[in-house]
Amino acid sequence: MNIPTLAEFEDAAAVLDDVVVKTPFDVSEHLTDVLGAPVYLKLENLQRTGSFKIRGATYRLSRLTAEERARGVVAASAGNHAQGVALAAQKLGIPATIFMPLGVPVPKLLATRGYGAEVILEGATVETPLRLAAEFAERTGAVLIHPFDHGDVIIGQGTLGLELWDAV
Repeated sequence: MNIPTLAEFEDAAAVLDDVVVKTPFDVSEHLTDVLGAPVYLKLENLQRTGSFKIRGATYRLSRLTAEERARGVVAASAGNHAQGVALAAQKLGIPATIFMPLGVPVPKLLATRGYGAEVILEGATVETPLRLAAEFAERTGAVLIHPFDHGDVIIGQGTLGLELWDAV
């Protein structure tokens, strides 16, 4: 994968402008004391889905072609990526199937379903859902939305760095 450029992050931030909340920062007094330098925390837990994962999922889905959108998307996650993909798919009108491990936290499961995704529970760890999602993509033609191993996901998630730069 090529190293993303500043222009790519800026373009992604423009796409995400109406989707993500520009979350605030807080200084961790404890970490600042321990490290002897200010440590800022970006409060991405205040995103609608509870994490920064909405950024990468939304940007990745926004770049799909009409033909890819019609085939639907599939993902695997224990929660944060699942919610991000499900909400992004709902907003863009894309069918979504999410594989999640057994024992996933109930609020994450309910939120993922609440955003309209079909959820399939399988496996004790996220490795099984990742394998099943890849097999599902191959079998059905759905686009696999990997939780981190795709340039668009990385660029979308990295947009929080622009906010950090602007604020700090």
